[in-house]
Amino acid sequence: MEKSGMLTISDNTRTVLERRYLKKDTEGNLEETPEELFMRVATCIAEAEGAYEDGLEPSAVAEAFYRVMTEFKFLPNSPTLMNAGNDLGQLAACFVLPVEDSLDGIFDAVKNAALIHKSGGGTGFSFSRLRAKNCRVGSTGGVASGPVSFMKIFNTATEQVKQGGTRRGANMAILRVDHPDILEFIGCKEDNEALNNFNISVGVTDAFMQAVRQGGDYDLIDPRNGEPRGSLNARTVYETLVHQAWFNGDPGIVFLDRINRDNPTPEIGEIESTNPCGEQPLLPMEACNLGSVNLSRCVVTEGGTTRVDYEALKETLWLAVRFLDDTIEMSRYPLSAIDEMVKGNRKIGLGVMGFADLLFMMGIPYNTEEAVALAEKVMGFVQAEAHEASRHLAVSRGPFPNIDKSVFKGDENRAYRNATCTTIAPTGTLSIIAGCSSGIEPVFALSFVRRVMDGDELVEVNPLFEATARARGFYSDELMARIAKVGTIAHMEEIPEDVRAVFVTAHDVSPEWHIRMQAAFQNHTDNAVSKTVNLPRQATEDEVRDIYDMAFDLCCKGVTIYRDGSKENQVLSVSDAKGEKTPAIPSHQVLDRPEILEGFTSKIRTGMGQLYVTVTEMDGRPFEVFATIGKSGKSTTAKTEAIGRLISLALRTGVDVSEIVHQVKGIGGEHAVFQKGGRVLSIPDAIGRVLEKRYLKGKGAANGIKVEPSLTDDPCPDCGGAMAHEEGCVTCHLCGYTKCG
Repeated sequence: MEKSGMLTISDNTRTVLERRYLKKDTEGNLEETPEELFMRVATCIAEAEGAYEDGLEPSAVAEAFYRVMTEFKFLPNSPTLMNAGNDLGQLAACFVLPVEDSLDGIFDAVKNAALIHKSGGGTGFSFSRLRAKNCRVGSTGGVASGPVSFMKIFNTATEQVKQGGTRRGANMAILRVDHPDILEFIGCKEDNEALNNFNISVGVTDAFMQAVRQGGDYDLIDPRNGEPRGSLNARTVYETLVHQAWFNGDPGIVFLDRINRDNPTPEIGEIESTNPCGEQPLLPMEACNLGSVNLSRCVVTEGGTTRVDYEALKETLWLAVRFLDDTIEMSRYPLSAIDEMVKGNRKIGLGVMGFADLLFMMGIPYNTEEAVALAEKVMGFVQAEAHEASRHLAVSRGPFPNIDKSVFKGDENRAYRNATCTTIAPTGTLSIIAGCSSGIEPVFALSFVRRVMDGDELVEVNPLFEATARARGFYSDELMARIAKVGTIAHMEEIPEDVRAVFVTAHDVSPEWHIRMQAAFQNHTDNAVSKTVNLPRQATEDEVRDIYDMAFDLCCKGVTIYRDGSKENQVLSVSDAKGEKTPAIPSHQVLDRPEILEGFTSKIRTGMGQLYVTVTEMDGRPFEVFATIGKSGKSTTAKTEAIGRLISLALRTGVDVSEIVHQVKGIGGEHAVFQKGGRVLSIPDAIGRVLEKRYLKGKGAANGIKVEPSLTDDPCPDCGGAMAHEEGCVTCHLCGYTKCG
């Protein structure tokens, strides 16, 4: 099969492909082009066609798969792009593993999770089967340590496995709200460094929500025997959950009863957990492969009117369903039990991306009834056609084997090839490759600052907004640079009001519209919807509670919120006597060094070896930093010494230590390591941690420095760019880095 010419792709797309997807040799040199990547994937997946009697030649199907991917109308999940046609061959993104209430069961789950992470998948767990803390252990006469203690073991194992991988390992931990250890679980990520490889969600039941609204108590259930073991006031637990989510975004919530009402195979088992971003509920030992259709490529303009091209969308949807079903056959799952469960239910998760771009193109503001109505119509069409395509495949290939144990039993009209067909999944890196907005989220910012190799900063503007700005005559480099600092144009009066209304960003959209949009898509989605409700820094706990109540009432299957600035590493500023924030301006006079200074030396492990950081002090403040690294070669030693000298110069010039910590902490390197206190990303990050622990711990920023609202409080460890909290995840739109695998 010949390639369809050279792809025309953006620099950003090429960068993400080269860094994360293209095959490399043992020394990191590229071994394939973007065209060859898509050829590799298309050819591999189409091999499955030879096993069926559909009358389609694998080479013809491969051509169609190649075309739909290289036209960026559809892309499969990342493990498929990375592993199809390679030795690994594991193509699914989402897994759920059981955690049984025994040491053997717990450590079997740790081992199985490691195998999945090694293969590029993410794992979800319910820890609800584990006995509560301080329960008697019959075999030893001791007492149990509880679910949270074992989560720490899973977290450490994930940290070590992911060091050598192409994708980060990611986990979801769910604990039922009626588990006796629920309060400990709700607070287990209060420290932002804790359980850094986990998203956590409370499994909320309908009975609990009813008790919240009545103000009564509810029973805690002993997981060993299903009997009551004390009770708690539901409203108090709910307020605790709301407060913690308001405080730093964790935990989220999933509505377990709502999820299980849509469980297509209840006779096989109850759904206890989801994948790491919450959009794919799965049975224990089940996996699912995902893919997304790019809605921005299904638009036509005729006679001055822009509309969705439903015929083109249908063609893409049918091809995508076929692709995802074929992927099940071609994937090599890491455990035989998973292979059996997957092929018994054949779940796929087809979703969408580029919805915000679609609204831009049609001139519809995200936060309007018109946008919600369009979401219902588009996703209703996606759902209907995905089901029809699955039914069509079932005619020639047979329905999924477990159909007799499903809610479809005896209903010939629902004899699907796949137990589920649709999911709204995160598309962080996929949307960068496709050049569109992420999933169903509003855009996070209309303009970004990109730092290039020589240290220059380039302003990158949303192409649809740039086209409008040029057509309407208000484009200027200066204006785009201003927008890049705040992301939004909501308060820029020099931009026409109708443009400001259409080109809204995540922080311009009120929580109500976030939830209403999520519910509109959930109404037509078999599985669930991955989305984040972005809140301003000043949002209250009452507003978080209202979001949770609204999500429950509108039949969402879960909800994740993120309040701007609620995690560490904020942009810093100082307040003057009038309370106005101004940048800290250091003196340029370099203080002389006394002959004798006292100080301390701290040892910290890094990916380049043991780092020794010596800090001298004057009047209780840091004055100099000397850093040495052991056994790492002359180049690393020289760079380490240079970092120490520059920090010393800054300190002796009057720069506050908090400013220095803000600059160096979080810088990513090629060999991060996990140790007590969290992941050490690099030598600069290690030095920043030493200074923070000594001078800033418990005080936040020093000397009147306050946090200022910002688009992001978590700079990308790979490129330093803006990290967007969206789709139940955290993603860098500049380089494709993601915390969720």
